[in-house]
Amino acid sequence: MIINLENLKKFMFINNINPTLLQLGPFEIRYYGIIFALGFLITLFYLKWQVKKKNLDLSDEQIDNLIFYCIIGVVIFARLFHIIFWEPKFYLNNPLEIFKVWRGGLAYYGGLAGVLIAVMYFCKKNRFSFLKLMDFLSIPAIFGLALGRIANFTNSELYGTVTNLSWCVQFQNVEGCRHPYQIYSAIKRFSIVIYLVLIDKGKHKDGFVFASALALMSLGRFLLDFVREDTRFLFTPGQYLSIIVLIIGIYLYRKTR
Repeated sequence: MIINLENLKKFMFINNINPTLLQLGPFEIRYYGIIFALGFLITLFYLKWQVKKKNLDLSDEQIDNLIFYCIIGVVIFARLFHIIFWEPKFYLNNPLEIFKVWRGGLAYYGGLAGVLIAVMYFCKKNRFSFLKLMDFLSIPAIFGLALGRIANFTNSELYGTVTNLSWCVQFQNVEGCRHPYQIYSAIKRFSIVIYLVLIDKGKHKDGFVFASALALMSLGRFLLDFVREDTRFLFTPGQYLSIIVLIIGIYLYRKTR
């Protein structure tokens, strides 16, 4: 494919966003970290709002503990998945970079695993329904994940493949004009949130919203990864994981609809 660079420059967006909001010596505050924290705050307030509406029978202390468990689970497992599946050589050569999570590098499926483990622990400790709680968590969590993709955009990471489409983006220190994969993914996630809000208004079994979220998120990830710049062995690592989660989501959907 021959790309007319002169015509392309008329339309492409140059991403020269500074990912750092504030830097004081070695300490820096990035948009990524702010949005990461915002996602958990949104989830916290959403759960407490559901308590006020008498939809959820949990105390403020229990909700605070749940969010704390989820933060720990997400940070540990999302980082581990990113290191193992995406950049093992880089982190073996730069071990101190493992702890710099504010710069990005949190894998979605690792975060999902961390949340599931944290919620299972919470539910066992508090004798609460796992599927019911996951229904309540799915909507604010995916909203936060959508914001997270915007943070990926500010970090110039997780970009797409080279394209000559008029809305392509030139990322910092990246060759070629790229699909804005992060924006595609954010739009997908916001759309899923709208759908989940709609189906949550109707009567359903515990786990139905969660199952729908699993299926839609994994299907969307599988399809969008065809325009993501990533290592491929026929499919990307994320696509293989998406197939597994999609099967689980469809099975749970059939059980709960």
